[in-house]
Amino acid sequence: METLKISSDTLFILLGAIMVLAMHSGFAFLEVGTVRKKNQVNALVKILCDFAVSTIAYFFIGYAVAYGVDFFAGAEKLAAKSGYELTKFFFLLTFAAAVPAIVSGGIAERAKFNPQLMATALIVGFVYPFFEGIAWNDKYGVQAWLEAAAGAKFHDFAGSVVVHAVGGWIALMAVMLLGARRGRYGKDGAISAHPPSSIPFLALGAWVLSVGWFGFNVMSAQTIDKISGLVAVNSLMAMAGGIIAALVSGRNDPGFVHNGPLAGLVAICAGSDIMHPIGALVTGGVAGALFVYMFTLTQNRLKIDDVLGVWPLHGLCGAWGGIAAGIFGLKSLGGIGGVTFISQLLGTLLGIGVALVGGAIVYGALKAVVGIRLDQEEEFNGSDLSIHKITATPEREAGW
Repeated sequence: METLKISSDTLFILLGAIMVLAMHSGFAFLEVGTVRKKNQVNALVKILCDFAVSTIAYFFIGYAVAYGVDFFAGAEKLAAKSGYELTKFFFLLTFAAAVPAIVSGGIAERAKFNPQLMATALIVGFVYPFFEGIAWNDKYGVQAWLEAAAGAKFHDFAGSVVVHAVGGWIALMAVMLLGARRGRYGKDGAISAHPPSSIPFLALGAWVLSVGWFGFNVMSAQTIDKISGLVAVNSLMAMAGGIIAALVSGRNDPGFVHNGPLAGLVAICAGSDIMHPIGALVTGGVAGALFVYMFTLTQNRLKIDDVLGVWPLHGLCGAWGGIAAGIFGLKSLGGIGGVTFISQLLGTLLGIGVALVGGAIVYGALKAVVGIRLDQEEEFNGSDLSIHKITATPEREAGW
């Protein structure tokens, strides 16, 4: 029975890893559909290569930083207990690799390719697992201090803060250091619109992410005996709330509508295992409206050229999700309890702080040493031709 239990747990978390791996194609197509046509190839190549670099960095460095586990033993030892620890690494890797995938959407259309791969290695190897270890492995005594001072540990079941807020706030630093796309904002205050190149591709990316998210959230239980239908229904309700809120506040804009479910799902990750479904619906609805409002504010008033809006979508909605777990997770509001508002607020702020400092160090150093931005001519021609020497529509170059 013990062997069956271990094998079942291994299969369970492997299926979760595969579902979250599939989400990376969603990241790719969401970016492909949002950027201009001359940058579509780069979006596809970048997400795939970022995942490969993330795998190597997390295998050799990041997983050990977060959990103190390495894989330098013999294969026979690694295969023990059905290779559960290896499969757990695979699952958590897909979370870690989501961070550079998030950043990718913010810096699209003007970032150099190789420096971004360097940034991915540093983020997944050091910055992300540092906070991951604090939140999910009780490292450095932070969780013990929060429990003593605020009445509960910081609770983030599936990564609203650990993955999404950290990724979104790192992306903000990268976007600020990179600067806006040339021609996006005029000296006279005029704003040049860069509409999405393909709403169907954007929608495909959103659908793939939304479906895979049920592996992201539900399989965060990591063992089959801890699986919870509450997590699945809360994810569903938050997704629906995000869609409706984005539909209404975004005035039927298809870009907002298809980012609405993602905003809701980002926000519900932290408290999906402790909220009532109605609380999850409210959490998702607030996130959907928050994304629409803050995307518009950052693009038009603050003039922060975050191409896919990853800071409002992941950074702000992720932070809201961490805090919301400390509101709707309370027993007084229908939740299961075991959380406090103060611990959630402090844990969320710590995650933001780590992301801002880590993002500033990584991208600041790369900007100073090797540069992180394409030159003016390369950006004008597009990253597809400038970096990969081909476009998504090569028939144009052939004169067809």
